[in-house]
Amino acid sequence: MSSRHGRREGIDYDAIPAALAASAVEPGDAEFARVRSTYLRGGSPGLILRPGTPAEVGQAVRYARTQPVKLGIRSGGHGISGRSTNNGGIVIDVSRLNAIEILDKETRRVRVGPGARWSDVAAALAPHGWALSSGDYGGVGVGGLATSGGIGWFAREHGLTIDHLRAVDLVTADGSQVHADERENAELFWGVRGAGANFGIVTSFEFEVDEVGDVGFAQFVMDASDTAGFLERWGAAMESAPRDVTASVIIGGPRPGQPLIAQILAVVDSDDADTIVSRLRPISETAPLLDYSIQVRPYESIMHVPPATHQAQGDPVTRSALADHLTPALSAAAGELIASGLTYFFQVRAVGGAVSDVAPDATAYANRSANFSLVAFGPGRRALDAAWDGLLPHFNGTYLNFETDLRPERLHEAYPGTTLTRLRELKRRYDPDNVFRDNFNIAPSG
Repeated sequence: MSSRHGRREGIDYDAIPAALAASAVEPGDAEFARVRSTYLRGGSPGLILRPGTPAEVGQAVRYARTQPVKLGIRSGGHGISGRSTNNGGIVIDVSRLNAIEILDKETRRVRVGPGARWSDVAAALAPHGWALSSGDYGGVGVGGLATSGGIGWFAREHGLTIDHLRAVDLVTADGSQVHADERENAELFWGVRGAGANFGIVTSFEFEVDEVGDVGFAQFVMDASDTAGFLERWGAAMESAPRDVTASVIIGGPRPGQPLIAQILAVVDSDDADTIVSRLRPISETAPLLDYSIQVRPYESIMHVPPATHQAQGDPVTRSALADHLTPALSAAAGELIASGLTYFFQVRAVGGAVSDVAPDATAYANRSANFSLVAFGPGRRALDAAWDGLLPHFNGTYLNFETDLRPERLHEAYPGTTLTRLRELKRRYDPDNVFRDNFNIAPSG
């Protein structure tokens, strides 16, 4: 039984479809505190709809498009970019669509609901000796990552998550259910792989996964006082590393009287100790080594995170970019940014390898030449934007899942050249009224 306390203007609560009313959550409900926010971002929606079937997703979209408020789409609720909660709007939460189904063992085809978490996917695939590269944190939901890119622990060897996508079922802006693959609605399938949030709500993904056994998982703690030199050396080591190695580096803010610390996390797709050590040695020599751990573990254990209630209160400010190389100039500029204290969390992930094997026009994720993905968290929008904008000449694109700057330049960076023109035409066909606009919005052409 819903309470009318806290209802927001602009939402016709009496018009909520009957099939959705029982599971809907309003601000006055006892359950609201549990579902209002995401992993990193506090929110206060006016209504959260939780459809349990594709047909109910269609009803939710048809209802939401008639309401003059923001519309957020939520799968797992990680939501760094801020798309999956809001203030006073509607959120369509697809977490109940979380089934994971093995379709064909011979071709390693699996069907996954958008509400599943990647830790759940890893656990379901592990008994078959399979895995799917899917970010680096198991608490992330399938839907948001699998419609944007998916830079994971096997990216250099097996590509992005979207490179394993073979078909989708989705609900478009008019509430219709549509299937898309390389043959049926092929242009929509192209757009979903990199810009899917603009075209609908995917209700199921069909992936072709990889054979993966136990892997080497390493954690290095480094003295990064020579920040520019360290980043340049680490970048060179990653570019020359065999493709079965994927790594990331995280640097926090400077601390008075203490050396700057960097943490390197790396996965080697091998269970052979000698191979693992030989792959990791060049990475471990990029800066003075303070501590380390190397283990042979199931990929499932790396991705495992326990279920948790998201109760964030903040409004994180982030900037994101892609770069072909960690050049001396970029490494020096990044070092200056870190030393300034304007970022308290700076991460560089290795990409390249198999990601770059895919033609730039094969998917809406077009920045295929990049060997690195960079992201910075900062305490304030104005200061971080000013500093990051100074680094733009060193970049050649951006990955929107880690971006919170909504200035229109970001779209051109994420979708360069003819990619954005093609996406605008696709938007005109599938969402001419721009229902799915409360994100990095691709406006319809014309």
